[in-house]
Amino acid sequence: MTAPKDNPGGGMTLAEAIIASHTADSVAPGAVCRTRVDFAFANDITGPPAIEEFRRMGAVRVFDPERCAIIPDHFTPNKDIASAEGAKRAREFAREQGMKYWEVGRVGVEHAFIPETGNALPGEIIIGADSHTCTYGALGALGTGMGQTDLAAVWALGETWLRVPETLRVILRGAPSRWVGGKDLIIHLIGVIGVEGARYMSIEFHGDAAASLPQDDRFTMSNMAIEAGAKCGLFVPDETTMTYASARGTRDFTPVYPGEGARYARTVEIDASSVEPTVALPHLPGNARRARDCAHLEIDQVFIGSCTNGRSRDIEIAADMLAGRTVHERVRLIVIPASYEVYNEALERGWLRIFSEAGAAVCTPTCGPCMGGHLGILAAGERAVSTSNRNFVGRMGHKESEIILASPAVAAASAILGRVADPREVSGDTRPS
Repeated sequence: MTAPKDNPGGGMTLAEAIIASHTADSVAPGAVCRTRVDFAFANDITGPPAIEEFRRMGAVRVFDPERCAIIPDHFTPNKDIASAEGAKRAREFAREQGMKYWEVGRVGVEHAFIPETGNALPGEIIIGADSHTCTYGALGALGTGMGQTDLAAVWALGETWLRVPETLRVILRGAPSRWVGGKDLIIHLIGVIGVEGARYMSIEFHGDAAASLPQDDRFTMSNMAIEAGAKCGLFVPDETTMTYASARGTRDFTPVYPGEGARYARTVEIDASSVEPTVALPHLPGNARRARDCAHLEIDQVFIGSCTNGRSRDIEIAADMLAGRTVHERVRLIVIPASYEVYNEALERGWLRIFSEAGAAVCTPTCGPCMGGHLGILAAGERAVSTSNRNFVGRMGHKESEIILASPAVAAASAILGRVADPREVSGDTRPS
């Protein structure tokens, strides 16, 4: 790791400053810049089409095998012949190129696994063939998703073009209450600005509430920036960031910071102390409601996991809620730790036993039901509470099913009561937030 340097962009926003550190072009909102890329990856679904485009354009070798990867996580362990064939093509290409690839049993959900292994670091530009690549903004990195053709070009060239986004500054003030975390705050924010409220913008998080959030909660918030239409969702690097990145980094990195006098397209202020446990009702992540106002909604399934909320803090919160309690007889609870680091911690700390004794199914790290893949598909007429990031029509199964997005605390409480539940109902803390 290299020591932090002064922001080279002067009065730039964080997104502008990161791009400026990776390009020789003039940086201003709306400008199109040719930028270096620090890490580029696909998964088992987007990898095979990217490989095909890589071949079609005449490329022979990836620009740097240590900075290119395929993360098999969506349909793995392979759920059918088609997914097995796709994973095989990805595996063979990775071996041919000598690029990074991890097998089932050693990998996890890409957006949890990549930062855990130090492959996304402060100040970097990360390109992934997956829309939730914006997750790495939690580390002060500009992560953004692109299509397979663009990803193939990055693999070949080590660079891409980026249109410099305008920036929405979000100031989170106050102290969130006990049962309010990153998921509640980001759903609340999307409810305020709408699912197009930050279209092709960078969301830059500020304020004492943002600074107080644990790293796992920051990943959750950056992950869902795309659900407001954003290009990325960035936290300014601080001690929390540096502690996490320094312990895991696989290469030197230089944090980048917004400059004094940076110009923001818009500023939104949120009083985090007034936010209650919050859910997003079907069929938009911005359809925000207080959990306690949705107690009339009975449920059939709860999913705790995904790149949004399958990390250690998420699993611990759910386990604490379920300890000594039982999943409602009408509900099936599926718990999927987002990586083997999380899985092994859950094993060592007894969380897996808590889930098993409560009546939950615990599965190997994978995306699973999040995008309607496997291990928890919904039938017509079924309703689920999910800690994932999207609740579009048919996202987790039948087009006549429903998904309610929630935090791990709300999800666990709902699994116990058989309906959407405010965690304070189960904890016994009935005080308002």
